[in-house]
Amino acid sequence: MTRAEVARLTGMERQALHDAIQRFNTEGPDALHDRHRSGRPEQLSGRQQAALKAHILRGPEPERDGVSAWRLVDLCDYVERTYGVSYSEWGLSCLLKRLNLSRQKTRPSHPKGHPAVQAAFKKEVVYGR
Repeated sequence: MTRAEVARLTGMERQALHDAIQRFNTEGPDALHDRHRSGRPEQLSGRQQAALKAHILRGPEPERDGVSAWRLVDLCDYVERTYGVSYSEWGLSCLLKRLNLSRQKTRPSHPKGHPAVQAAFKKEVVYGR
């Protein structure tokens, strides 16, 4: 068969088929598998990423950080101030996912709330007293 016929039958362009044949002839069958691509290098080093993860897990202090829960925009500002690296919210979200962090928020609790009163209220609501 001609290369044009083989390319048509396999659903490839002639040039792509030619490149695959060249790779096969020089490197053998393993050359036909997709190779690992390095991609864009990380902006933060491994040590910086570990420090960022620890900072996030510690949680914000309202007096120091001005927020009661981390938002992506707050973390982007922190990373830029601390490490001099600018991330978009989407990019930082992807980084946090790679660090095995999820975007969960705890239920808010009032700072002056009394655990005993809350427990009594829950009993009344559940048991209908």
